Amino acid sequence: MKRSMFTLVLAAALAASTPAVGLAQAQASTAAAPAQGSASALVLRSSTRVLSTLEQRRAEFKSNPAALKAFIKDEFNTSFDGNYAARLVLGLHGRGASEAEIADFASALADNLTARYGQSLLDFNQRLRVRIKSESPLPGNRGVRVSTEMLRESGDPVPVEYLLRNVNGQWKAFDVMIEGVSYVQTFKNQFDAPLRQKSIRQVAADLRAGRLQAASADAAGNQR
Repeated sequence: MKRSMFTLVLAAALAASTPAVGLAQAQASTAAAPAQGSASALVLRSSTRVLSTLEQRRAEFKSNPAALKAFIKDEFNTSFDGNYAARLVLGLHGRGASEAEIADFASALADNLTARYGQSLLDFNQRLRVRIKSESPLPGNRGVRVSTEMLRESGDPVPVEYLLRNVNGQWKAFDVMIEGVSYVQTFKNQFDAPLRQKSIRQVAADLRAGRLQAASADAAGNQR
């Protein structure tokens, strides 16, 4: 997968925890329908919702980037456990950090990534389909792994995996792995150096101001 595809998929992950569908005019498919209330069912529902909304509001979103950003932000808050993912990204740098600091970093990271790549969700027109392969528990009762494939009209299927945990009775994703490359690990590696030099608040401010960019093509590519 090209580096540009990797960053686009990560952007879509913030929209619905379902990057493959979020990027394309697609239909989701499964070998067997997932059980209602399962993590797999969440992935499928989110895929359908985001896909239909992008198609129905494509013209509006193209002319009004603020509306697109608001839509992505709302989906992100619904389906993605941003604060938990942010703690994993921060790693040792997050030890002792307040919930407010974690939330600030999570919000800045999401805003930076969607601002850079959100519009690309409307411009990426390759037809894709998503097939849910399996759902399995994570070690230590940490949640579940939903394994899927992104099916393209040409080329080999692209494996995409979602790690989800139950938050107050609702499944929420906290990591997405595309061809084995982890959202959390990519950002953890990228922000390690800045966080060694600055506080979490300062790094969040740099993200919001554009002085620091999340998931650049080079940063993502170096993890491959």
